[in-house]
Amino acid sequence: MKKIVLMIVASVLVIGCNNDDNNPQPTPNATVEFTFTHNWDGDEIENTDFDLLQYFNANGEQMSISKLVYLISDVTFTSLSTAESFDAGDYNLINVREGTNLTFTPDIEIPEGEYLVTFTFGFDDEDNQDGIYPDLNSADGGWNVPMMLGGGYHYMRLEGKFVDNTSTQTNYAYHTIRANDNTTTPITLQDTSFEVSLGQVTVGSSTSVEVKMNVAEWFRSPNQWDLNQLNTVLMPNFDAQIMMYENGSIFNGSTGVFSKGTVTQ
Repeated sequence: MKKIVLMIVASVLVIGCNNDDNNPQPTPNATVEFTFTHNWDGDEIENTDFDLLQYFNANGEQMSISKLVYLISDVTFTSLSTAESFDAGDYNLINVREGTNLTFTPDIEIPEGEYLVTFTFGFDDEDNQDGIYPDLNSADGGWNVPMMLGGGYHYMRLEGKFVDNTSTQTNYAYHTIRANDNTTTPITLQDTSFEVSLGQVTVGSSTSVEVKMNVAEWFRSPNQWDLNQLNTVLMPNFDAQIMMYENGSIFNGSTGVFSKGTVTQ
């Protein structure tokens, strides 16, 4: 009788073990934090660097930075094992000089694992709808774009001074928006937001991803920027907006302005 009882107990234990194997524990969900850092060809841009005429662009012009504010949206995680995509559909307006929103956690939880991570610089046309984001309508003095230029929202405001070809300190306003040509009827619009790929990222329980912007790249390639020719009133300049798009994104062999930095777990 004692042997029979032991055999029954052993059978229950075996069945229990088999049940655990058939019902693996679900992968825990996690959020991912992004930190945004900024540099000029590798030299970190700190708050004390603003307004100093200490940078030289690819065209040889001496220049400063007084403002750097930009928008990113649609951070997307695509699973490398299932190809499933996760997108919170939110956005983040980064003000470098004021040090606001330099860290951002998209409002979505995803299973831990391996992912391809991307985001959009600016808003794509689906999201770039005029006046629908109350917080942006008042941000940085109004982040909107006038309807005569197609409406929607700015992607970036990069401003400062440069020493022009008469040795005069002159303002520049490198503002990126959706390219527009209001000399046509109806207005011609072209989406000049772009997708940034950060490559493969392992997402664990406390993952943080650094996103680096090399500001010098906005002026380098494939279009070497001449601030004496293109300094202000760039928003209604269709061709200038296309050139900014090409310099910011990975285009025709250029590296683009964004790259993945340190990933910590």
